[in-house]
Amino acid sequence: MGHGHHHPHGHTHHTHDTPADAEPLPPALDMSVPDGELSPGQLSRRSMVRRAGLLGAGLAGASVLGGGASAAAAAQTSGSGGAGGRGRGNGFLWLAGDHHIHTQYSSDGKYRVADQVRQGARHGLDWMVITDHGSETHAKIGVDKVNPDIKEARAGHRDQLVFQGLEWNIPGAEHATVFVHPGRGEVEVLKKFETDYDGSLHPSTSAPTNEALAISGLRFLADQVRRRKVDDILMLANHPARQGIDSPHEIRGWRDATPDGHRIAIGMEGAPGHQAGGLPKPKGSGGARGLYGNGPGPNSFAAYPAESYRTWGGFDWMTSTVGGLWDSLLAEGKPWWITANSDSHNVYAEPSVVGPDDDFAGNGKHADPVYGDGLDLAQNDYWPGHYSRTHVGAERFSYAAVMDAMRAGRIWVDHGGLISGLDARLKGGGRWATLGGALRVKRGTDVELSIDIALANGANWAQFVPTLARVDVIQGQVTGPVEDRDTFTAPTAGVVKSFEVNKSKGTIRLTYRLGRVSGPVYVRLRGTDGNRTAVGLNGAKVDPVGPAADVPGDADPWKDLWFYSNPIWVLPT
Repeated sequence: MGHGHHHPHGHTHHTHDTPADAEPLPPALDMSVPDGELSPGQLSRRSMVRRAGLLGAGLAGASVLGGGASAAAAAQTSGSGGAGGRGRGNGFLWLAGDHHIHTQYSSDGKYRVADQVRQGARHGLDWMVITDHGSETHAKIGVDKVNPDIKEARAGHRDQLVFQGLEWNIPGAEHATVFVHPGRGEVEVLKKFETDYDGSLHPSTSAPTNEALAISGLRFLADQVRRRKVDDILMLANHPARQGIDSPHEIRGWRDATPDGHRIAIGMEGAPGHQAGGLPKPKGSGGARGLYGNGPGPNSFAAYPAESYRTWGGFDWMTSTVGGLWDSLLAEGKPWWITANSDSHNVYAEPSVVGPDDDFAGNGKHADPVYGDGLDLAQNDYWPGHYSRTHVGAERFSYAAVMDAMRAGRIWVDHGGLISGLDARLKGGGRWATLGGALRVKRGTDVELSIDIALANGANWAQFVPTLARVDVIQGQVTGPVEDRDTFTAPTAGVVKSFEVNKSKGTIRLTYRLGRVSGPVYVRLRGTDGNRTAVGLNGAKVDPVGPAADVPGDADPWKDLWFYSNPIWVLPT
């Protein structure tokens, strides 16, 4: 049973990988702390996790696919049974988080670091990344000045992991989260990276020179890890289809920019923030969900269709289209993961305003917020954890474990608390693998997918209990590297099974038999409350009941909830 957990991304030199360096478990997750000693918030968190069945053993994973070769040639897998998670027996801690959060150190933000961390904790998050906008002012002042605030938040919120990062203006493209493992070099590395590689400080049209600068920036980050300036760094592309300027070849270039042992670019926002943007007037701004209300511009990739500039069930077109861009990346057999987050700048129905004597240019941050005259219904954002959550299967409660889990793809995401927990496994030949992993079996082995879902265990922050109506299994063949790196279709991908859910409480188990597998394939999951659906963009044979396009001015996010998982591969030999 115990074949050890293999990490092909090659960070074996990290001293933080030892259990002694792990952060203490939050009281809510530490079962040695009696319920009676917990605060109401901690007790609520423990109750949620306990009902979801996520405390203790049970959720283990296989290794991630190799980043530089096809799945059939380069994937690594766990041993038979489950690979042991260090410090948790054969299970994982599933930790909810948000990697895209702004503060008063962003020109268009207003909250203190302490405000965002406190709200994230209140809304059930275990980890958060502060990602203020890259800019000349931020590079000169903000990176340094926000760091003491982040350190203070770490000390004051021991139940939360608070990373420092920034929102990178990718040269020639959109934005990305870049964040580092805490340590002595976190400010120095981020500051140097922003100064030398941020698109706001350099020309940023979609030109080959700018695309090359982005690749150089990712290689610089990998070099900082190799040189042990910082223990780890990750990059995730933000709102990738919003303006149509993240071309398929650029995304592939970021993914492949660094060797697998120091892989920096690991994925993209499957669902953007700004989810309140679609709330209709007068109760909301009457804009576009996710602020996806654009059309093609001079730097947009010309082949993207008009549909790509909208969200679909709150998710980016690249993710929500079965047989679309995300599937085309997965069909290459290389890792590319999805996340969901708040992109929290200014929160819907929240009364504060930027305080007096504000001087962002001079101070590198806005004045502390103060109470305004009333609830601001024109804002587009939610607090971290209020609506969007990214769940990562960590081997223990530590910064390193969260980053390792993200790089491994042990990730599922949800909106509005649609479900409380997810355990998906492919099984065959006495082995199994979970999210982000690969199951290596003999050709012709009978393979089965098992899905355990903990349904919503209480009211969400809109004060209703969501109901899961349907779960879809999406499957595609691994066809290897593409000849045209601007490919954004995967003809073999499609919905192969839909399960109607006729239960509103507790847990459900679903199984789908892939049969005797003779070639490499992957599966991924999505689920919905069933309120808004439509035939997918590639037709009913591919996606008969998928998410519907969000209509600007009429897209209440609470009436259209989905969850998505990252893929699992089967690699017969």
